[in-house]
Amino acid sequence: MATALVTGSSRGIGRAVAQAFARRGDRVAVHYGADRDAAAQTLASLDGSGHAIVGGDLGDPAGAQDVVDAAVAALDSISILVNNAAVAPSAANEHRVDATSYDAWQSAWAQMAAVNLVGAANVTMLVAQHMIAQGDGGSIVNVGSRGAFRGEADHPAYAATKAGLQAFGQSMALVLAPHGISVASVAPGMIATERQTPKLEGAGGDGIRGQSPFGRVGTPEEVAEAVAYLTSPAAVWASGAVLDLNGASYFR
Repeated sequence: MATALVTGSSRGIGRAVAQAFARRGDRVAVHYGADRDAAAQTLASLDGSGHAIVGGDLGDPAGAQDVVDAAVAALDSISILVNNAAVAPSAANEHRVDATSYDAWQSAWAQMAAVNLVGAANVTMLVAQHMIAQGDGGSIVNVGSRGAFRGEADHPAYAATKAGLQAFGQSMALVLAPHGISVASVAPGMIATERQTPKLEGAGGDGIRGQSPFGRVGTPEEVAEAVAYLTSPAAVWASGAVLDLNGASYFR
């Protein structure tokens, strides 16, 4: 039985990952940043027992430490980490370089860098040192983005921080392999989460679905199954990989 910390697992991809882990018998620490009620819904949806909820702002170094400490205390150990928490693109944090103010630009970059990149790096450092001390190996998966490769015109900070996260994962793969810890990333395209429902049901929905030759977008469950594979013993040799999950909507 593995023990997993899944950041940002109160909904969407993170919730699906937590559910996939629980189905195979893992115990999961469900992390939330602000919405404890949503995290409680995730917890209630998990198969098995011994799961926990941990809350905290990963954009704050002390908050990241508290989250990891709470997860270790609740599960007794962490053998899997999924860095899924992120400040996601929205109309409120749009910062297209030819149509934004300097204040809005600074705000978007600061928020996204603090959580998407530095926060994930801090959690990884703390969990990796815990795994090393345990001496039993482990696995880490970063949830990146297709935007890291194709760019995001309206949210360049999001694309840049996801690219940084994927590169960071490869650096960790080099260092942690001798300790029996694998590190990989997934790079999803558009996924049908609650957050994307307005876009997918709006006037541009058909165009978004048309980006893939399958004529649809991905599901959280499809991402979760890939993450489950990358955290399985069979996937150790995939350490350092960045797995595209975009339905052939973008090639690199």
